[in-house]
Amino acid sequence: MSEHHLHQLSMLVGNKLKEQGLWITCAESCTGGWVAKSITDIAGSSAWFDRGFVTYSNTAKHDLLGVSEATLDEFGAVSEETVREMAQGALHAANADLALSVSGIAGPDGGSEAKPVGTVWFGFADREGRILAVKQQFSGDRESIRLQAVVFSLQTTLNEFLEK
Repeated sequence: MSEHHLHQLSMLVGNKLKEQGLWITCAESCTGGWVAKSITDIAGSSAWFDRGFVTYSNTAKHDLLGVSEATLDEFGAVSEETVREMAQGALHAANADLALSVSGIAGPDGGSEAKPVGTVWFGFADREGRILAVKQQFSGDRESIRLQAVVFSLQTTLNEFLEK
């Protein structure tokens, strides 16, 4: 996946959001703001992007997005339950039409047998109340895993929420 391809994908997502008059937000953990950067790399993105959230720690997920401490304690940051709450929290905090969230283990450390390095959970929520959570297992180094996560989040947003 090249930067050029990511730029093209971001442009496609932006065009669809603009056509449909929708606002998007994102809540990112392991991608550290890379999704927001990709969205705002597109000229005119202020027409569909107002704010995003980089919530790297559990405290930030709770404080900024309202992720329940019980959810974080029971399931961990890298879980279906957490990304669902992250997406819903971002949707409401940004007053957006569509939200995506990303939480994963980019490595090289932090993996376990249950959640190896490359495990990434994605959450998506829209104003109509639709929520989607998807887990992916990526391989490669930290940079590669993070890039794959950014691309997957934008591609899934396009495929599942914008291609109508």
